[in-house]
Amino acid sequence: MRITEKGQVTIPKNVRVNLGIEVGTDVEFVLREGEAVLRVIKPVRGEAEREVQVLVDHLRRHQGSMSLGDMSGDEFYRLLRD
Repeated sequence: MRITEKGQVTIPKNVRVNLGIEVGTDVEFVLREGEAVLRVIKPVRGEAEREVQVLVDHLRRHQGSMSLGDMSGDEFYRLLRD
């Protein structure tokens, strides 16, 4: 595949079919370990569901990106509680 001058690329038909991507489907690219992953954004119904989805999407985008240095998970949680 080749990127156009506008940064566009055509999603191959077999990928669109397998992911259920049709005209009007919302998608996003998520960066993970030097790769871009195409992900379908599923519509949510109410305001509460939308807010939960925003949080889940945020957590997925940042998954594995936090370094605790030499601190263990338990030490980090103790630091947050104190």
